[in-house]
Amino acid sequence: MNVLALNCGSSSVKFRLVAVEPGAPPAAGRALAERTEAVREGDHASAVQHALELARRAGPIEAVGHRVVHGGPRFTTPALIDDTVIDAIETLEVLAPLHNRPSLAGIRACRDTLGAAIPMVAVFDTAFHARLPEAAARYAIPWELAERHGIRRFGFHGISYAWATARAATLLGRAVADLKLVVLHLGSGCSAAAIRGGASVDTSMGLTPLEGLVMGTRSGDVDPAILGVLMRGERVSLDQVEHWLNESSGLKGLTGSADTRDLLAREASDPRVRLTLDIFCHRARKYLGAYLAVLEGADAVVFTGGVGEHQAEIRRRIAAGFEWCGLTLDPGRNTANPGADGVISREGSAIRALVVAADEERMIASETAACIHGRGYARS
Repeated sequence: MNVLALNCGSSSVKFRLVAVEPGAPPAAGRALAERTEAVREGDHASAVQHALELARRAGPIEAVGHRVVHGGPRFTTPALIDDTVIDAIETLEVLAPLHNRPSLAGIRACRDTLGAAIPMVAVFDTAFHARLPEAAARYAIPWELAERHGIRRFGFHGISYAWATARAATLLGRAVADLKLVVLHLGSGCSAAAIRGGASVDTSMGLTPLEGLVMGTRSGDVDPAILGVLMRGERVSLDQVEHWLNESSGLKGLTGSADTRDLLAREASDPRVRLTLDIFCHRARKYLGAYLAVLEGADAVVFTGGVGEHQAEIRRRIAAGFEWCGLTLDPGRNTANPGADGVISREGSAIRALVVAADEERMIASETAACIHGRGYARS
């Protein structure tokens, strides 16, 4: 089955056409075409239509899988897309406006272009974390309020975590069920997860993708009282403060740049940039230590995402000082083969360190084929 995996972001549309055999491991899928299309002036429809044209040149499109960031409590597995599913995804926009809205635009553009004959599946980032232990998922707010408004930790980057977990098992020559992993997804968005036996037992992002690590434009963890202080002090609405925290904070808010490559190049001459990188790595180190405690030790720490894959210096700073628990990077391995999968810890390290190149599109294609096959879908 040729599955088009679509990953629609606010400013780009990534796609890959993958030949998938239902039931085969995700890595077995053969990529037929892939590309990233820029979205100009919010016109996702045009970007998706161009992606479809390019993909069709490589082979027939027999199904489409869409990455959807927030599935809420309802979507804990991939879902065959129909009007009801689209409406439900739309209601969740308030919790992930930067993410669900582009996904919906991609779904509608594909539907307009391909028609109803081609099945489409929504693959949710939150699904990987759907069975978080209650102690990790619950916030300590009044029980009745949480129940009334569906407030809990959902977690995100789940598609990336599923791929990283599978690849880590392969690199280590171990079964997923036997592994304890701390995975750091570091990119424009950043998060951490504690994974035991292939299941998420804790993760840094929460009700929305704002909580947790310092990110490109998002603040990550802040004292909730900051919202009230800013609203009163600046005489602005809650919407404005949320906008600042989501789109004008993080690395960008501290330095004017959200790109770690730029910051690493500037830090020697700019004390604020140097401090910002310290803040970024300090937060990641806090979560790494916390999740080693949650798991009571780990077999490996996995770096993934654009920064995690390519920035050896960031990996070095995050892992520095963890020799006490058996995690030691090998300087040569850490700097060799940027962006490639591999082990970067020293021989004999009790906790291995790995780099796994993120491949959400291949995972989306695999989950889409499995969903369609499981539903017994037959093309007319």
